[in-house]
Amino acid sequence: MSTPLPRSVPSSTRLHGVRWQRSSRSTGMNNCVETACPASGPWAGRLAVRDSKNTSGPALLFAPSAWEGFIDALR
Repeated sequence: MSTPLPRSVPSSTRLHGVRWQRSSRSTGMNNCVETACPASGPWAGRLAVRDSKNTSGPALLFAPSAWEGFIDALR
């Protein structure tokens, strides 16, 4: 039986060595999300998403295809 992939981390500070990117549509009020692509650990290959107002808070982890589907649905 395979190990289930993580869907979130309780603190985005656990994602070591990632570079967070803020939305290009972000305002100066931090009302947006930030994304990162972890390269190692059990979350490698996932897209991490966190709230820019709470940078040490939790991060959700998505398969790239799931995130792309979400973005396509918003368009």
